[in-house]
Amino acid sequence: MDASLIKTINRLQDAFATVGVTNPVDLPQIVVIGSQSSGKSSVLENIVGRDFLPRGSGIVTRRPLVLQLINRPVPLAAITEGGDEKEVDNEAQDEKKDPEEWGEFLHRPGVKYSDFNLIREEIIRDTDAKTGKNAGISPLPINLRIFSPNVLTLTLVDLPGLTRVPVGDQPKDIEKQIREMIVKYITKPNAIILAVTAANTDLANSDGLQLAREVDPEGARTIGVLTKIDLMDSGTDVVDILAGRVIPLRLGYVPVINRGQRDIDTKKSITRSLDAERSYFENHASYKSKALYCGTPYLARKLNMILMHHIRNTLPEIKSKIQAALIKYQTELAGLGDRLGEGATGQASIVLNIITEFCSEFRTIVDGKSTDLTSVELSGGARISFVFHELFSNGVKSIDPFDQVKDVDIRTILYNSSGSSPALFVGTTAFEVIVKQQIKRLEDPSLRCVNIVFDELVRILTQLLAKSLFKRFPQLKDRFYQVVIGFYRKQLTPTNKLVSDLISMEGCYINTGHPDFLNGHRAMASVHDKMNQAKNPPPVDSKGRTPAIANLPPSLEPEPTNNGFFGSFFSSKKKKSGSMEAPPAVLKASGTLSEREQMETEVIKLLISSYFNIVKRTIVDTVPKAIMLNLVNTAKEELQRELLHELYKTEVLDELLTESEFTQNRRKECRKMIEALQRADEIIGSVAA
Repeated sequence: MDASLIKTINRLQDAFATVGVTNPVDLPQIVVIGSQSSGKSSVLENIVGRDFLPRGSGIVTRRPLVLQLINRPVPLAAITEGGDEKEVDNEAQDEKKDPEEWGEFLHRPGVKYSDFNLIREEIIRDTDAKTGKNAGISPLPINLRIFSPNVLTLTLVDLPGLTRVPVGDQPKDIEKQIREMIVKYITKPNAIILAVTAANTDLANSDGLQLAREVDPEGARTIGVLTKIDLMDSGTDVVDILAGRVIPLRLGYVPVINRGQRDIDTKKSITRSLDAERSYFENHASYKSKALYCGTPYLARKLNMILMHHIRNTLPEIKSKIQAALIKYQTELAGLGDRLGEGATGQASIVLNIITEFCSEFRTIVDGKSTDLTSVELSGGARISFVFHELFSNGVKSIDPFDQVKDVDIRTILYNSSGSSPALFVGTTAFEVIVKQQIKRLEDPSLRCVNIVFDELVRILTQLLAKSLFKRFPQLKDRFYQVVIGFYRKQLTPTNKLVSDLISMEGCYINTGHPDFLNGHRAMASVHDKMNQAKNPPPVDSKGRTPAIANLPPSLEPEPTNNGFFGSFFSSKKKKSGSMEAPPAVLKASGTLSEREQMETEVIKLLISSYFNIVKRTIVDTVPKAIMLNLVNTAKEELQRELLHELYKTEVLDELLTESEFTQNRRKECRKMIEALQRADEIIGSVAA
């Protein structure tokens, strides 16, 4: 049963690799890491008992190698032809004629490699096919299964060796590339990290252990392998490391001895090498008392036990993740929809449904009834409300009529409006002229409000077009955008006209009978009272000036005399008695206002403030209504008719419903993933049963 657990994980890996998709479930596996010179390849070959990995200088392992070792009892009749092992087609031979040991690549189904030299050549060939013949690496794994009576059932992932300085044709960032690849594998919680380190180097500087400690600081899922024990200086050993007194690992360390380069060159067999390893540990003074826990055979047994125990503990979680992933991809595939047929009736139905759904969702977003309401930010109709009641309202209310019209301007208008005869009372013409000028100022913010609401409707459109439905049909998305934007723009003209007319309405008729308007009598009385209060003589200085006058700069002090009705309009130099000259070409007001001018000016200002506030309140109320009537509500009511008129046409259906390449590819990916997950669910279900 325990060995079958590892086989189950192997079958799960194959289920995903066979259909060419990335495994979405974190499966238990042993990941082998270490520097280029640590002896990783030799450790793996010793575990397998055969030479099959590429060798050479620089980066030899340039792609992840998923190595599935499957223990297979010796068949009753193992046949070799003339002592030579050949590549054998799985379907061409009877089961009982299988060789004793062979390998199979997932990318070459049905082909058996009983010659392990051919396995090495295939690894090199397939690596070069994916990465080129330079020293680059690729994250695309090679899946190799080895069947042998001499191995324990195991799953190992061999990764490129860590390097620090690029050499030869290696990419300049090769260290970063390898590191990122390794971290991707060992970060997964279900990965058992096999960190290979040369014993004749400082353990604290081990690249493999350093990287393992970054993702597994407690050492809970890291096992250390110490190679090159026989190359250590005389009188030194790794006893303290094995006892956990240097860098403790919960899964401990295993010392091994690999073949040296001379052994490889002289074709020393792995069987003889393993015998020499056993003899070394049994006869070494430091290790003979614990020789049973040293060497490659013990390492293989320990890895087998650790992996089976880990699989047994994670099996329920794996089953749950497979089922969750299956539901996720089935839901996504349903959202992508089935591949469209050629029938016009079906296409028309799809376009009609999309238009109906779009318009319905548009209305719910504007009305604030969407099921996707968020608490993070304002959206849809709430943003339009913010434009009306915050931006526009505050903008209009902040307009001050007297930031442009000064007292001297009011005085000039008063005299201009009275013509050739001085006015006996405050002139209403001056009041109307100034009020109409200020009302005209309200047109710009009102039209600006229309444009902002237009932008908000475009924002809603963009939000709706971002849905996956429109990703499927990019041509339909573009046409939707064009039609809806065109409809918005068509509604801008009547909306802007209505808003401009509202401003013109206010300016063409000044309703001084408005119940909230401060009439002339009340304004006059108010100003009169203030001026009477001002006449109460306050303390004066030695020149007879009040503090208010005394504090004025000399250029603004009143003239000592005010001769004539227009005396305050300009000051002229002293002329000879009886002399008179023509007035200047441009006659402007200057000097200090007389008491009457000051009173008239203050009355006009009160009347302007009172009436302008009434108009501002009216505009703040009516402009949003006009925008809602001609732009927003019209879009809610007429947009569907516009879309049907422009898009619901037989001659454009084929073009509109052309699926994006992304949708077509994603549908294929989802179907492959569902196929793999369903197969994985069956596999895991058979174990649970």
